[in-house]
Amino acid sequence: MTATIKDVAREANVSVASVSRALNGHGSMAEETRARVLQVAKRLNYAPNGMARSLIMRRTHTLGALLPELHGEFFSELIRGIDLAARSNGMHLMVSSSHGNAAEVATALQAMRGRVDGLLLMSPYADAGFLQQNLSDALPTVLMNTRMPGTGISSFSVDNYAAARAMVTHLVACGHRRIVHVAGPTENFDAAERRRGYEDALRALLPDQRPEVVAGRFTEESGHAAGARIAAMAEPPDAVFAANDSMAIGCLFALGAAGLRVPEDIAVTGFDDIPIARFINPPLTTLRVRIAELGRHAMERLVATVADQGNPRIETRTLEPELVVRASCGGDRTRKQTN
Repeated sequence: MTATIKDVAREANVSVASVSRALNGHGSMAEETRARVLQVAKRLNYAPNGMARSLIMRRTHTLGALLPELHGEFFSELIRGIDLAARSNGMHLMVSSSHGNAAEVATALQAMRGRVDGLLLMSPYADAGFLQQNLSDALPTVLMNTRMPGTGISSFSVDNYAAARAMVTHLVACGHRRIVHVAGPTENFDAAERRRGYEDALRALLPDQRPEVVAGRFTEESGHAAGARIAAMAEPPDAVFAANDSMAIGCLFALGAAGLRVPEDIAVTGFDDIPIARFINPPLTTLRVRIAELGRHAMERLVATVADQGNPRIETRTLEPELVVRASCGGDRTRKQTN
């Protein structure tokens, strides 16, 4: 038979409450008594009931991660970083997605209440007012790429605007003049910031060139459709700057199918530096976001916030993407290609 907490209490000649205090590391107990209880528990092979213990301690030892999507290399890398940090801190991970829908964000937040000790939230589709209405003040939360200023919540984000400007600056330095942007979803904050950086850089560097934007959805399929539209233009542009690597890769294949060579006829660049970006032909020039590192840092901050709910340290960190120059951008023959 499986030993119970009452068996341990009887064998150690203490109360059930004393066994609980000893196993939970409570300070108000003589060390001699604690050692005797732990020795008896080990000899009887006693394992505490996790569910009952969670109810008593009001802890589930589970952390939640609510993301816009779960598929694709970006989110695979992000979850990898989040999970490694959770496991290294002895926590379980519950992952859910909202599929970019604000109503589903609210539903998922409701479903996680009482099931997790803290929440990692990425919701670039929901604004600050919506999140304030649906986030519980009692639930420790850390934000990723979610704009919610002035709320006293730790947040980790990417400087999408400055990175997009850096990419356009690089393409102009390579000699490209007509640069088309394949944008992400209009309601997505990251996509809006990347488009804003593209447009501002173009106005500053090439005031005679009007911005040209082709709609996309952050998917390979939407990038392929955008590439087909660009290839069908009466006069194709010099370069394409896609708002993420998935769309850049889809675009690259569509351009190739239309007989356009990359980078000889047209340059193609992306954003994120997902693992496959360096292995396609030609390798993709992009903006490197250390995706797994973003997830790891955010999860480590959440663990610390849960542990210190009385006076949590608020941390706001903006990650600067790194320009990674590979063969797909063309025009930069003297600069060393990087991996």
